[in-house]
Amino acid sequence: MQAGGLKWHIQQAGDGPALLLLHGTGAATHSWRDLLPRLAEKFTVIAADLPGHGFSEALPTTQMSLPGMARAAGDLLRALKVEPQLVVGHSAGAAILVRMCLDAQIKPRALVSLNGAMLPLRGMAGVVFPTAARLMAATSLVPRLFSWRAQDPNAIARLISSTGSKLDRLGAELYARLIRDPAHVAATLNMMAQWDLVPLERNLPMLKTSLVLIVGSNDLTVSPNEANRVKALVPDAKITTLAGLGHLAHEERPDEIAKLITRIFEGHAPAVTLC
Repeated sequence: MQAGGLKWHIQQAGDGPALLLLHGTGAATHSWRDLLPRLAEKFTVIAADLPGHGFSEALPTTQMSLPGMARAAGDLLRALKVEPQLVVGHSAGAAILVRMCLDAQIKPRALVSLNGAMLPLRGMAGVVFPTAARLMAATSLVPRLFSWRAQDPNAIARLISSTGSKLDRLGAELYARLIRDPAHVAATLNMMAQWDLVPLERNLPMLKTSLVLIVGSNDLTVSPNEANRVKALVPDAKITTLAGLGHLAHEERPDEIAKLITRIFEGHAPAVTLC
């Protein structure tokens, strides 16, 4: 559909309270393939490919930033005429949802972060990583090289292993298909080059939305200790740690994650008075 001047790919299923799913950097709605149908038993679930990811059109390069992505997602919801009561974000998707809450674009009862990447990298990584991303995004050669490497199943296996997660053959193949698309890789690199979490870190103490942090104990992409850093800024945040799961925990155990999300919503649903 068209929203905010972009062509979006969205998936919608189910009936009930509106629930928005936002995936992380470099992924697409395929990452919800097993979780979405389970949530659709209780909710009207809306999942979208972020700008430049999957089948959605990219924003101009300078707008592939956290504020730019948040505004674009807000435009999409307004076009859909949807006010989600629960929002769930994976990795960078969680940061986008926090930004949207802070900017009053959405007012959900709760925000669920799945291995959320909401704080700047510490130490030299915080300096080197953004610089490297900008250099890689500056040339069309790098996306083509990444796409060429994705032809090698072993390269994809190593990439997934580096997240601390274990996916089945279909899960690995779906990521391979994405990475084989140079346009998708270019958008991912542009997003990484424009990403700045310092303002979000500064604004996090102002978050009024109930925040639940679901953390995989084996996450090798975003350290599980990051949840404690977030809680220091948002003292009312709740942390749930899932033993043995990596960064793609929702793809490893969709049943468990779906039940957790449903319980979180029920805990924030208004009481019903029977007459």
